[in-house]
Amino acid sequence: MNRLAAILPASNVLVDVDATSKKRVFEQAGLLFENQHAIARAIVADNLFARERLGSTGLGHAVAIPHGRIKGLKNPLAAVIRVQQPIPFDAPDDEPVLLLIFLLVPEAATQRHLEILSEIAEMLSDRELRERLKTEPDAAKVHELIANWEPLKSVA
Repeated sequence: MNRLAAILPASNVLVDVDATSKKRVFEQAGLLFENQHAIARAIVADNLFARERLGSTGLGHAVAIPHGRIKGLKNPLAAVIRVQQPIPFDAPDDEPVLLLIFLLVPEAATQRHLEILSEIAEMLSDRELRERLKTEPDAAKVHELIANWEPLKSVA
């Protein structure tokens, strides 16, 4: 199992979310984490915005990995939100974002946090998978695509 699938419950995958701005989609993520994991929505949104102020988490190709450190969180958590209409995100290629993979990590997490982010970036660099994640109409199927993805094995 890949690192993202291990921290992404199927209930944390939403498609066709009506959010027209970065602020709105961060609020939606906050609501999701509040409803599914009892983390206050304001804390989630504030942490995501704090990280975003350091530089856009947009990767290009209409995808972004907003992430934040949450005080009191015991284990990393992820969510996937795909919006109905792409939203401006200050991505390096200036493309608006359609697919967002949210990552929340404990305040002190460092190496594990970087490993998860790295693996998500590797997964999103698979063009065929990325396109399927952006177009698959069924949230359960999106979760399945992520769960079945295998990172490249290093030979080191």
